[in-house]
Amino acid sequence: MVGIIAFFYFLCLVLIVENGYILVVLAKKWVRCGTLPPSDKILTFLSASRFFLQWVICGRNLYILLYPMAFPYNPLYQYIYFQWDFFNSVSIWSSALLSVFYCVKITTFTYPIFLWLKWRISRYMTWLLLGSLGLSFAIACLFFIGNYYIYYVCSMRNLVFENYTRKILRRKLEIYYFFPLKIITYLIPAIVFFTCMFLLIASLERHRQKMLHSDSGLSDFQTQVHTRALKTLISFFILFTSYFLAVMVNNANIFPSLKSWYWGWQILIYLCTAIHSTILILNNPRLRDVLKRKSCVRDGIF
Repeated sequence: MVGIIAFFYFLCLVLIVENGYILVVLAKKWVRCGTLPPSDKILTFLSASRFFLQWVICGRNLYILLYPMAFPYNPLYQYIYFQWDFFNSVSIWSSALLSVFYCVKITTFTYPIFLWLKWRISRYMTWLLLGSLGLSFAIACLFFIGNYYIYYVCSMRNLVFENYTRKILRRKLEIYYFFPLKIITYLIPAIVFFTCMFLLIASLERHRQKMLHSDSGLSDFQTQVHTRALKTLISFFILFTSYFLAVMVNNANIFPSLKSWYWGWQILIYLCTAIHSTILILNNPRLRDVLKRKSCVRDGIF
C-alpha cells in the first residue's frame, strides 16, 4: 500500500515537471513574440491545466490519506473539488481542441466544411480556448452547487430530516444529478476527440496508401513520415481512451478511497497523462530543441 501511494506521488512529480517545462517554454515564447501558433496555444492551455491540476490532486489525496473519515461534502472538500472539476474539464477540452486543430489542418478531405474550417480555425482558436475556460468554469459551478446542497441538507439539525432521509437525498443527487452531469461533461469532448482522431487516422492512412503506389522518388521518405505520424496518433488515441475510461470509473465512486485499488486507478489515470505529456514534448520541435540545448549545456559543464 505504501509503495503504491509513493509511486502515485512520484507520477504527480513527473507530471508537474513535464507540464511546468512545457508551460515555461511556451509562455516565454508567447511573451517574447506576442503570439503563438494555434497548436502551441492549445499546448499552453493544456499544460497549464495539467500543472495546476496535479497540485490539486496531490492536496486532495493527501487530505483523503490523513483524514479518511472526513465528511466528503465539507467546505474544504467543496473548495478542492471545485478546482479539480475546473482544471480537469479544461484539460479534457484542450485535448479535444488539439485533435480538432490537427484534424482540420492535416486531413486531405475536400468537403466544403473542412475547407471552410481549414482557413478559419487558426483565427478562432483563441476564442475557442477562452470558451473552453468559460464552459469549464460553468461546469465546476454546477458541481459546486450540487455539493453545497448536499452539505446543507446533511448539516441541518431539523428533526424533519432524519439520517435516513438525508442519505436518500444524497444518493438521489449522486445518481440523478452528479453522474449524468459527469457523463455530459466528459462525453461531449470525448466524442469530439474520438471523431477527429478517426477522421485524421483515416485521412493519413488513405494518403499513405496513395504514396505507396506512387512512382515519386520521395514516396519512401514520405511514407515513413506518415507512418510515424499514424503511430503517434494511434498512441494519442489509446492514451486518451484509457484516461477517459479511468476518470469515468473513478468519478462513478465505485472504489472506496481507502482501498488499494482506488490508488491503482489513480496511478492508471496519471500514468496515461504522464506518457501523453512526454509524447507531446518529443513531438513538438521547439520543446524538443530546448530540451536538447539544455542537455548539451549540462553535458558541457560536467
